[in-house]
Order: sequence, then C-alpha cells, then structure tokens
Amino acid sequence: MGRRLGFTYDRKEDYVAAGFSSAEVMEFDAEDTIGALEGTLRQLGHDVTRIGRGVELARRLVAGERWELVFNVAEGVSGRSREAQVPALCELFDQPYTFADPLTCAITLDKAMAKRIVRDSSLATAPFAVVAREADVAAVHLEPPLFVKPIAEGSSKGVTGRSLVHDRSQLAEVCAELLATFHQPVLVETFLPGREVTVGVLGNGPQARVVAVMEVGFTDQAEVSAYTALNKEEYLQRVSYRLVKDEPLASAARSLALGVYAALGCRDAARIDVRCDAAGVPCFLEANPLPGLNPVRSDLPIMARLIGLPFAELMGSIIEGAALRYSL
Repeated sequence: MGRRLGFTYDRKEDYVAAGFSSAEVMEFDAEDTIGALEGTLRQLGHDVTRIGRGVELARRLVAGERWELVFNVAEGVSGRSREAQVPALCELFDQPYTFADPLTCAITLDKAMAKRIVRDSSLATAPFAVVAREADVAAVHLEPPLFVKPIAEGSSKGVTGRSLVHDRSQLAEVCAELLATFHQPVLVETFLPGREVTVGVLGNGPQARVVAVMEVGFTDQAEVSAYTALNKEEYLQRVSYRLVKDEPLASAARSLALGVYAALGCRDAARIDVRCDAAGVPCFLEANPLPGLNPVRSDLPIMARLIGLPFAELMGSIIEGAALRYSL
C-alpha cells in the first residue's frame, strides 16, 4: 500500500558544503545512502518528499504541510538529545513518524543513561563510571583493562585503538584527550574480552522479533580491541561478518536484545550491540534506535542480506510497523 512519506535526514554533503569538518559529519548519511533509501521507498510504491534536516521539517510543519508518515533517519547536529529533535517536532505537530520516540532517542545516545536503565532492568552490562572532568578519573574504582569512549557519540566516533587502556596513567591520558576533543563526558567500562555480536530487531511490543544475530569478527588488519571507527570505515579489509545460529551465544544474545529493546522503548527497528565477558556471558554495549540503513555497508542490512531478506522487504517491514502503531 503506497503512502505519502516525508523523508528526514542529515546529508553529509550538505554539512560539508556549509563548512563542517569530516569528523563533525561522520555520523551523517551520504547521498548514496539517502538516494538508496528514497529509491527503495519509491520502489515500494510510496510517494516520497525529501525534507532534510530538522530545521527544514520545522519550517514545513509550521507552514501546514503533513504526510501520512515521516521516515526519519536524521541524527541532529548538537547536544546529547540531538537524535530526539525530529521525533519531538513530529509529536509537537501530531505528525506520525518512524522509529523511536524522543525519550528513547535521547536516552540511548547517552550511553551511561542507557546502561543504567538496562542494569536496573536486571539485564547484563559491564560495570562502568562516567568521567565528566579530568579530576573524576581519581574516583574511577574499576580494575583495568578498561574501555573508554565519548558518552554521546555514534558510528564509533571517538573509539580507536587507544580506547582500550591497561593502567590508570593511560586512563587519565585517554580521558583527557577525549574530554578535550569531544567536549562531553567519557564513559569508562570494564573491558569485555569476549566475542562481539550485533542483533537486529524489528517490530513493536510483544510482536518484536530478532532479525538475526551477527558476529563481528576482525581480520589481521583490524584494530582488534573493538568495532572502532576505522574498522567500520575500512570494513572490507578489517571486518568479517557471520551469522550466529545454533549455539548458546545466539539464544542468549537474542534474549538480551529483546529485553533491551523493550526496556529502552525502541520501536519499529533497532540494532542492539552486545559483547561477551570473560565467562562468555553476553553483555549490553549500546542500542541504536536509528540503525544505519546503507543497503551495502550498514550492519542491519548486512544481516538481512545474510538471511536472505531483501533490503526492500526490510524497509517495508519498518514502514508497516510504524503504520500499524498509528493505525494508518
């Protein structure tokens, strides 16, 4: 069934043209992704209007424009609640939209907030501390090795080979670097040395279902401590992907991901990142309620491809899940 869709996004090329640096636009989608999404939505029979960033959406909503549904992949530009801006605008103007609501988008971008909710829901996540200023390092009572990253970034921004620290002097150095570079608190976690998987989830409420559990493996060219920004950028040389099916890890990761999806209030689709501790127990890393949707290189489309689910069907499921929520 074709619908009138508004399409919100932050296009990398637009921001570069406006003077933003490549680091500042790392999370944004390039035209190849935006064009592929638009083309697929049209292929599914929808009438798509490109809107763009949140400010453009605000202008059009104020002018009285409406759509049956806004398909939202906008990340926002600044602030730890930036991913909540488009959903909040939609709710303010009673405009139906895809994916998570403002609260979930804000909570999940702040990794410590998300971990607190997951932990309080009796779901496994590594012990952690937050360093808001350099003096806070002295109050971190976690035993190395530790893993350190900015508290409110996506696309592994700020995650490098230096994120794994082995002593307190190194912890102080890396926290100082991240505080100076990203101007936000730093999340410090007990390092999880086990296998890493990412879990795709589709649907809403009791009907939410796992698409697949996909292991992220590293080649001999990779930064092996984590799924770093460099590994993601050069994934063809540095990363290998495989489905995890008939083994205990698959069942445990599915259960954890569905629990996290519900606890954090994800909707329509999300990707839940998981890594195992030394005993092999899967632990929550972070949730992506606006999962990357490049049809070639994003994790959710990759796992869909590995199970034989065409990209168009994946997109159709997201749209219909949102439409069902609104009884459209």
